[in-house]
Amino acid sequence: MTTLPRVTALMLAYGAEPYLHDAVDAVLASAGVDVDLVLVDNGCTTDAVRGLPDDPRITLVTPPQNLGFTGGMNLAARRASGDYLLLVNSDAIVEPDAARELVAALARPGVGVAGGSVRLADQPDLVNSVGNPLHVLGLSWAGGMGDPATDHATRGPVASASGACMALRRSLWESLGGLVEPFFAYAEDLEMCWRCWQRDLRVEYVPTAVAVHHYEFSRTPLKMYLVERNRLAFILTCYGGRTLALLAPVLVAFELALVAVAAKQGWLRQKVRGWGWLVTHGGWIRARRAEVQRERLVPDRDLAHLMTDHFDPAQFPLPAGSQFAQASLARYWRAVRRAL
Repeated sequence: MTTLPRVTALMLAYGAEPYLHDAVDAVLASAGVDVDLVLVDNGCTTDAVRGLPDDPRITLVTPPQNLGFTGGMNLAARRASGDYLLLVNSDAIVEPDAARELVAALARPGVGVAGGSVRLADQPDLVNSVGNPLHVLGLSWAGGMGDPATDHATRGPVASASGACMALRRSLWESLGGLVEPFFAYAEDLEMCWRCWQRDLRVEYVPTAVAVHHYEFSRTPLKMYLVERNRLAFILTCYGGRTLALLAPVLVAFELALVAVAAKQGWLRQKVRGWGWLVTHGGWIRARRAEVQRERLVPDRDLAHLMTDHFDPAQFPLPAGSQFAQASLARYWRAVRRAL
């Protein structure tokens, strides 16, 4: 009798959670794997968690406070028993074969993280994310957003998998130390995936592992604070020293441009607050940087091909007349790559 791969799915509950039951049912219906689920109640405000079925495969953990995505997932992983961890958002519905396809991808030599084809729930033939790009300035976004899913039918490497549906071995998770907890939320999947690349482990997009996601784009003050703070924390800890030095002029110029954007859009206070966090947590930044750089095996020059110098206009609409700046950045990045 063939032993099925043991997979523990990690999921968080927060807020109203209108799709939680569907998400849980879909995970537990996964085919070709021996699956269980650890659910962390990070502050569900309805009876969605209490109304879950009494299934021995579900482990419910209720921390005393909201731990964020990073802390909640790390807590869930500590309760996991499977050899593989499957990260699934509570508003993402995985297809029955998704977990099996991700685990199969992890069996390929050199693969550290496998990410699925995440589709838009209201238009499941369209992409929500097929892996998230990494811009040289540290930005990341849902790759392929709005594209026909048929345009992304080929398996291949990506800078980062989407945390809405991704898998890795539990042993690798533990070796990496889990998600970087001070991030709280946003860019934590990018940070973990990039550290895999730095350890010479590929991050692979798996088009046959499908999940539909009830995705809602938001731009709240808290989100803008976390996104911008974590972008800079990622750059400062994960980029090599030579890369930081070479990119310093454009990074500073981009910060100044963002001040104008933030003032116009009403989140300047959050932008400044993010700088304040980086200053007051300078000790953590230095210690984290030393740890990440010490553990890396692959230099930035060998990873630069995974980075992009172009913004996705669908998610980062550029002001009129910015074509020159975009072209200048592309030329500068080519020079940086040659100098790495």
